[in-house]
Amino acid sequence: METLRVALGGRSYPIHIGTGLLEDPRLYAPHLASRRAAVVTNEVVAPLYLERLERALKQAGASTTSIVVADGEGAKDWRTLDAIFERLLAARCGRDSVIVALGGGVIGDLAGFAAAVYQRGIPFLQVPTTLLAQVDSAVGGKTGINHARGKNMIGAFHQPLAVIADVAALGSLPDRELRAGVAEVIKHAFILDAAFVDWLEANIERLLGREPGTLEQAVRRSCELKARVVAADEREAGVRAILNFGHTFAHAIETGAGYGAWLHGEAVAAGMVMAAELSVRAGLLARPDAERLRALVARAGLPVAGPALAPGRMLELMQVDKKAERGELRFVLLSAVGNAVVRGGISEAHVLAAIATGTLPQAPATAVQ
Repeated sequence: METLRVALGGRSYPIHIGTGLLEDPRLYAPHLASRRAAVVTNEVVAPLYLERLERALKQAGASTTSIVVADGEGAKDWRTLDAIFERLLAARCGRDSVIVALGGGVIGDLAGFAAAVYQRGIPFLQVPTTLLAQVDSAVGGKTGINHARGKNMIGAFHQPLAVIADVAALGSLPDRELRAGVAEVIKHAFILDAAFVDWLEANIERLLGREPGTLEQAVRRSCELKARVVAADEREAGVRAILNFGHTFAHAIETGAGYGAWLHGEAVAAGMVMAAELSVRAGLLARPDAERLRALVARAGLPVAGPALAPGRMLELMQVDKKAERGELRFVLLSAVGNAVVRGGISEAHVLAAIATGTLPQAPATAVQ
């Protein structure tokens, strides 16, 4: 096991990375103190890991309540959130309770938001079971649900007590879900670490083949990079915005296509290609560097183009992006491989051209098979 730390003063917390961690009561015990643990998971993850987690929590001294919700992005809504509150109240979970998020990014966002607002805030633990969650969404304290007008529009910053990333859980992931997680690994590399891009280009097949050492290295380096940015800017007032590279386009894809039609990582992959194209058109990035990103996305089996949404419709959906200031869209762009910048004042013609260049009439399931 390797342990990293997100340095946030009194809200600092560990990220444990290794194999067999999900069942280790020693990792939970310091955060429970004989509390009630409410596990939030979904109907796909529960049969695989819930019993093992409950056993570890009980061995750590906690009594447990389990809440199983529907699978998929469609569950990240007010109705599911209210169902979680109902179960917490029925189980008489008080402010001394701890929510444990067992699952992927949807569960982490949903359970984390429930923890942020239930009885004005209770602690929670992240136990991510997907690559996307382990390398990205479980780290950093962003929690929330979707709104019909935009992705993750309702939420709060609420840091976990710890992140317990058991790489062995990735063995149960469908290939499509694994590739979706690889998109966030590629993102971290291209915005923060050119040497990591080199490593990915040399090891992408091993990563897709689930070689344990390669998976652990990808998770570790991604968490190191994200933890560094979060420590510098917890609430996205500045540099943390670069972690949204590709996401302004991606969230519009997810909203426009209907939540769940595209996996988040698939939308991020297509969004990064669009963002790289926009970087070139804005005069920031050399064309060969944009093609390098596109080639790596393609090698990962991810979409290099978005769905058949009209560029004008995409732009309309992007107007609600959280990075907008005074009504003006701001984009995370690349100035070089391993370096990202946030820019406003980008020509609408350039944005529409970048969208059009990266849009094909195809569905994500076809694109990633």
